[in-house]
Amino acid sequence: MRILDFRSDTVTKPGPDMRAAMAAADVADDILDRDPTMDRLERQVAERLGHEAGLWTPSGCMANAVALMVHLQRGDRFLTPALAHVMGQELGTPAWLAGGMPEVLPWEGGPGKITPHQVARHAVNPGHYYAMRTTLLSLENTHNFAGGTFYSASEHRALVESAQTHGLKVHLDGARLWNASVASRESLSDLAWGVDSVNVCLSKGLGAPLGSVLCGGRAFIEQARRVRKMLGGAVRQGGVVAAAGLVALDHLPRLAEDHAKARRLAEGLRALGFNVAEPPTNILMVPVLDIPLALRMLEDAGIRALPVGSALRFLTHRDLAAEDVEDALQRMKPLVEPLLTTWEGPRPMA
Repeated sequence: MRILDFRSDTVTKPGPDMRAAMAAADVADDILDRDPTMDRLERQVAERLGHEAGLWTPSGCMANAVALMVHLQRGDRFLTPALAHVMGQELGTPAWLAGGMPEVLPWEGGPGKITPHQVARHAVNPGHYYAMRTTLLSLENTHNFAGGTFYSASEHRALVESAQTHGLKVHLDGARLWNASVASRESLSDLAWGVDSVNVCLSKGLGAPLGSVLCGGRAFIEQARRVRKMLGGAVRQGGVVAAAGLVALDHLPRLAEDHAKARRLAEGLRALGFNVAEPPTNILMVPVLDIPLALRMLEDAGIRALPVGSALRFLTHRDLAAEDVEDALQRMKPLVEPLLTTWEGPRPMA
């Protein structure tokens, strides 16, 4: 039985075109001389996002950590939406490495969204030397754990303008900003307008084996390059992986196919009785009564999903075809009643 892996779009594997580009990449020592393929990737991504310069990092987590380490001084407070990736999935790096104190803002603008008014309310700095100062707004677009919701370009601009009015810098975790651009039909540069830094991921829906690109002004990127070296993220012949990133950029239009597969999965699950919202992009949250039981039953059926709170997260991606979505729905039919009605209760501590 073939495993249908919906846990994440990070499970995608490089295709033949990407592997061929990696094998043929023009390379050099990126620390001593700058790797030509790496340089081309960083320039292309920065141009698409409307920023002056870019910096490749091995992961989005490192890109976020580098950005926050550049922007924050120890003891600074930063604002971020509830359930943001920088809060729960990056092992405390904003506090541990960047020395920042997060203030989590609830979703007053809808799932995954904060409002300009919230930014204004929470950006107040008393001015006393002994009072904590707020210096940064950290946004996320799309919002992973809100089910792939995204800010439109106008919503994004209003948030950035509010932050700038109150003297805050802005970092954008745009790991899936590509998806927001495809879903909204708005340009990447409009969705990254005005921010001091933005990170985009190459290893999710675009299919590269690793890598993100952090973009911003030239002065910011020069500082970020030093911090990346401190964290061990600089590479030598990085063109091998940068070549995969350049091919990944060509895959951007096909993200619309992933969104269509997510909508079809949601439609099928609703027909089976699940309470599932329409997915804005490629992320689907499916509430169930008993997460451990659901995971076991799905695993037995050859389906993998990721537990997130009281729901299971399903992500559609390039390595799952439309036929795989239909197959998953068929496999889930016998599981509907126990998944919707059964709760085995809390498990004893091991």
